[in-house]
Amino acid sequence: MAESASRLLTLSVTTPPLSAAKPSPSRYTRRAAGLLALVALLGVLVLLSIGVGARPIDPATVIRALIARDDSRDAIIVWQLRLPRTLLGVLVGVALGLGGAMMQALTRNPLAGPGLLGINAGAAFLVVLAISVFGITSFSGYVWFALLGCGVTAAGVFALSGRSSSSVQQIRLVLAGAAVSACLGAMTGIITMFDAQTFDSYRFWVVGSLDNRTPEVSFQVMPIIGLGAAIALCMGGRLNAVALGDDIGRTLGVKLGRTRVLSFISIALLCGGATAAAGPVGFVGLMVPHAVRLIVGPDWRWILPYSVLAGPVIVLASDIVGRVVARPGELEVGIVTAFIGAPVLLWLVINHKTTGRQ
Repeated sequence: MAESASRLLTLSVTTPPLSAAKPSPSRYTRRAAGLLALVALLGVLVLLSIGVGARPIDPATVIRALIARDDSRDAIIVWQLRLPRTLLGVLVGVALGLGGAMMQALTRNPLAGPGLLGINAGAAFLVVLAISVFGITSFSGYVWFALLGCGVTAAGVFALSGRSSSSVQQIRLVLAGAAVSACLGAMTGIITMFDAQTFDSYRFWVVGSLDNRTPEVSFQVMPIIGLGAAIALCMGGRLNAVALGDDIGRTLGVKLGRTRVLSFISIALLCGGATAAAGPVGFVGLMVPHAVRLIVGPDWRWILPYSVLAGPVIVLASDIVGRVVARPGELEVGIVTAFIGAPVLLWLVINHKTTGRQ
């Protein structure tokens, strides 16, 4: 207690209150310029995503098709195939990037991702039930079952973690998520093992893909992801206070319980919406917050908006790479992000061990 009080006294002397702490003009300008650069990069990737495929379409034709819709073959491809896919990629990227950042902030775990809280496992189990029991075979039909699975699983994990101190609750969240994931994964495996038809339909969803999704899928998850993003973007200042520790956070006037509940709701909406629409797309939620921290530092007021843009940049870039390297076929976006994310995860683990020894 004395150590905590001493830390608080030192902080109060050397650091202005969070509400008054503002970056220097030069740092603010650099961060704002970085956001604009990400917006420009995202715009370029959107055009490339619409133009790249089995039938390449040059950017000028893409722009003409978007501005003046007609009955030409290129315009039909743009509006009916490429644009819905690109829109879904942006939504999934926003959700996973922002959801991963929120999850790492909530758990204070640099290796946190949607799988940590059992969200992917809950979605997968309900999708398998939808196929096996109700005979649903369309991706738009999977969405509501996957969302239900994500929501119920997230609520169950949060309930199992209990109400306790921050450090204890973080450990319980991880343990409860791992236990629920293992249980649901086992039940999913049993169903698919004895039902070949269900497995055949399920495997196209579980690999994580933006292909064969109709605009209806994007419209179904858009309000869910939008609500989760709105909640998350309002949490930056509170997350900065929480990062200083429970005692200091309370002293600064932050209601820790409400902050954790709102953060958890945001994570469930964001990751649930993304997983329901595209299936489990791994490593995006892990990579984005770390990449963003290298640019803006530990300030969550900047990490969150940067993650909104960096997420779709990674998802669209991965989707484009998957279409280019396997033309005229393609690699699903979940496979490409796994190829990229696995070395990143290994680097994080090694770096964490090295830091711990020091």
